Amino acid sequence: MTDPTYTPKNILVTGGAGFIASHVCILLATKYPQYKIVNYDMLDYCASLKNLASIEGLPNYKFVKGNILSADLVNYVLGTEQIDTILHFAAQSHVDNSFGNSFPFTKTNILGTHILLESAKGHGIARFIHVSTDEVYGEGALNAAQMVEETTLAPSNPYAASKAAAEFIVKSYALSFKLPVIITRGNNVYGPHQYPEKLVPKLINQIFRGQQLTIHGNGLNTRNYLHVKDVARAFDCILHRGTVSEIYNIGGTNEVANLDVAKKLLSLMGHDSAEQQEKMLQFVRDRNFNDLRYTIDSTKLRGLGWVEQVRWEDGLRETIAWYRDNSGNWGDISSSLVAHPRRGQFTADDE
Repeated sequence: MTDPTYTPKNILVTGGAGFIASHVCILLATKYPQYKIVNYDMLDYCASLKNLASIEGLPNYKFVKGNILSADLVNYVLGTEQIDTILHFAAQSHVDNSFGNSFPFTKTNILGTHILLESAKGHGIARFIHVSTDEVYGEGALNAAQMVEETTLAPSNPYAASKAAAEFIVKSYALSFKLPVIITRGNNVYGPHQYPEKLVPKLINQIFRGQQLTIHGNGLNTRNYLHVKDVARAFDCILHRGTVSEIYNIGGTNEVANLDVAKKLLSLMGHDSAEQQEKMLQFVRDRNFNDLRYTIDSTKLRGLGWVEQVRWEDGLRETIAWYRDNSGNWGDISSSLVAHPRRGQFTADDE
């Protein structure tokens, strides 16, 4: 049951210049002009203020450059902006990077979340929505039809472990200090604004450049994809109808193998024949721990009134068009399309 006494007014969105959070900022700022949206972002390599160009002139939107590891600045912003609600998206999220250098994941995802929680506790935050990932489930429920919110967490890579650890700290603040928290676990997201280190945009940009599409292992690992606009609508729904202390899976209905994602994009971008596609695919060594599949049950979220609206092929067409027109949003992205000698050439995890 939702709290009838809670109405968001001043919302802090951490990592708001990133992929998913930028869409959430845009949706909230345009749909609710009575809310103040404060975007708090350190502008790491995968973030861009160009993502927020459509709302930068709105009177109810404000950008603050800052790191969640800076406790003094976080406390200052919470106080001066009279923040009552936090949507915590800021995170290190590129799985392959966590194998090469996991310390930034521990610092940002665990310590950064802890700092934010301590600040939230001191400022009487009325709602703290923590954004986690389906990767915390690991493959512990591989044989299950779908993973539900009560499924035991079994992360299998450093990124997922850091997100699981952050969740436990969030839960501890709910129990110890009665901080009103909600946790979300999302599956793979795609769409405009995504940095091209992730599977869908990386493949699109490789096709635009006439490069071979590199596939980890045999390409049969599957992920369940959801368009970013549907994800933004999910956070709108959870913000206004979600119940404190609950966990909500945010999942779509498009479970697709990596190889099939590549073939679909090739087809949509004019490479229809099997012969053309075979020439453009290159299979590379799989990473050490590449979970076979994640599939989550979003029944609880649908119970709040949320529905998936964007069809898989329609979403891909929109995404292709956006990267055709906006590939320069992060400057020269060609370096991100070059293989890393230890990590392989792309990740299958698109959060």
